[in-house]
Amino acid sequence: MEKKNYDIEMQKILKENLALGKVPTLLLHTCCAPCSSAVLLRLADYFKITVFYYNPNIEPEEEYEKRKEEQKRFLKEFKTKYPISFLDCDYDHEDFQKMSQGLEQEKEGGARCFKCYRLRLYKTVQKALEMHFDYFGTSLTVSPYKNAQKINEIGEELASQFGVSFLYSDFKKHDGYRESIRMSKEYHLYRQDYCGCHFSFLERLAKEEQKSNSLLN
Repeated sequence: MEKKNYDIEMQKILKENLALGKVPTLLLHTCCAPCSSAVLLRLADYFKITVFYYNPNIEPEEEYEKRKEEQKRFLKEFKTKYPISFLDCDYDHEDFQKMSQGLEQEKEGGARCFKCYRLRLYKTVQKALEMHFDYFGTSLTVSPYKNAQKINEIGEELASQFGVSFLYSDFKKHDGYRESIRMSKEYHLYRQDYCGCHFSFLERLAKEEQKSNSLLN
């Protein structure tokens, strides 16, 4: 089966709403301020956006709070045509721990990450349905380390299940990731050096140790 171009799919949605004179509501899951920056820049003229900060994968809790506060600071400083709201969530780290049981040895980008995508998007679509949003989506596809194909497949499946439209995306397109780096510098955003979960932190440490050992040998 031919893969969809999710960037083109998103452009179709934007153009259709624009032609109808609509400014729909969007519940946008974000993982951090840097990733959200380029995404919000691209979407802010087309939607009335509420940023949904639900990331039970992030640990320790101090890191979670640091990223959340940085997200809130960015939203206050980033000026847009339509004001962007912020919707906080509880730190449901136990949900992530339960989800990842049996997948502890999976490599980053594998089955554990796919379940993590689903965990966060499931919560997002539930909240979107509850609060009557027109669309739900995520900033995750801006990262070159995230599987945009899988994220969109999960979003499409949940949209069908819950009856809320999913905003397809591949925000890496059009230099989206590079733009997020530029905006991070412009707004002096805290950029973390690991995905957020315990497993990604350990994998980063292992890579650093391997790199250090190779330089010594």
